[in-house]
This record gives sequence, C-alpha cells and structure tokens, in this order.
Amino acid sequence: MRILLAGGSGGLGRATVELLTTEGAHLVVSYLSNAARAEELRTLSPDIEIVQADITKQEDRDRLLSAAGPIDGLVVFTGNPARVAAAAQMEQQMIASHAVNYLGPLLLAREAAERMKQSKIAGSIVLFSTMQGVALFSGSTAYAGVKAALIHGARILAKELRAPHNIRVNVIAPGIIDSGMAQVSIRSGKYDKFISDETISRFGRGGDIARAVRFLLEPDSYVTGQVISVDGGITL
Repeated sequence: MRILLAGGSGGLGRATVELLTTEGAHLVVSYLSNAARAEELRTLSPDIEIVQADITKQEDRDRLLSAAGPIDGLVVFTGNPARVAAAAQMEQQMIASHAVNYLGPLLLAREAAERMKQSKIAGSIVLFSTMQGVALFSGSTAYAGVKAALIHGARILAKELRAPHNIRVNVIAPGIIDSGMAQVSIRSGKYDKFISDETISRFGRGGDIARAVRFLLEPDSYVTGQVISVDGGITL
C-alpha cells in the first residue's frame, strides 16, 4: 500500500510510521515547519518520502498530492490545540483552529478522494478529531467545536464516496495520549485527576493510535463513516 500521512512527523504520526513500515507500506509524510524532525523518520525506513506542505493552502495541497502520486490511503494528523490563555485571544484562536483543524484536513480529504476516483482506487481516508469533539469538556470552545464539525464533515464525505466509488472515510478521536499535543498537558499534571479517580487506568500511547489507523487502512474494509474513540473510556 502507498499511504500519505499529512502532518505525520509528530508523535502520533511517528508511531504510525513505525507500525506501517514494519508491514511493508510505502509512506509519503508531510510536515509543516520542523524539517529536522521529519528527516529523522528516515531512520525508520530510507524509502520514506518527505514533503513540506501547509495543507491550509491550495497550492501546497496540490503539490503534496502530486508528489504522493496514486495513493491507497490518506491519514491527516495536522492539528492546532487552539489554547486560549485570555478572552481576547478567543476570536484569533477560533479562526486559526478552523483553518488547521477543519478546512485544511477536509479539503485535502476531498481532493485526495477525487484523485482516488480518477485512478479507480478503493481507498481509505482517516481524519483526526479528539475526545473533546465527542464529549463536553469545559474550556475547549476554540478547539472542540471545530473538531466536532470535522466529524460531521467527514461523515458527509463518507456518504458521498460510498458505492460505487468504495472510498471509505473514518475519524479517530484520541483521548489523553502521551504523545503529540497532549504531552504538554500531561506533564503539567492537568490530567492526573483522571488517573487518581480511576476514570482511566493509564494515559494512551502512540501505539494505541497507530493500531487504530492500521485497522481503518485495511484494504476491502467494511467500515466507513464512523468515529473510533481511542480514549480508554474517558468519554463514557
């Protein structure tokens, strides 16, 4: 399989790269600005293709998809935590969150799907939401509202791409994963209460997410239009 991992050089992306390369997948990984971190992925496999791209920009999405060529799967890891430290920041953070957490991923998914249709590939698209997009957590308006919208947009796209195209679109909603954006909050002790009150038994690991991605990328899968919460049960 040939898989494009957009924004796949971070923590969750790296865990997914580690898993997929051991299973023989050919990977194209994009990054936004941290070229050194992206290049480190070549230690996992020298065959990984690295492309710089800002998926909020049309020209970058076109260049990325052209560089990737015909793909069997697209996974979009890109995201902005949209942390609001003061009320005056809310509007700015909501605008930035919309671009990075909704507009870029959904447009890339639609454009990748069009290329899959043209190539007659029954592919798989995996987008990323969050536990805050499927359950209510105070103080997450700028982030969670947009991530919830992404789920709805993904399900609409899944409906549009089912038979006869057989292109599947699904969403992963991670919980507190000790990798990627959540690491800052974990280190600060923000989530310790969920361990102490036994809401969850442990924080998630990058491998938990990677296995969910692999499941959704499986050829000829019968799963589409779904949201898989990988959160240890915290949203229960």
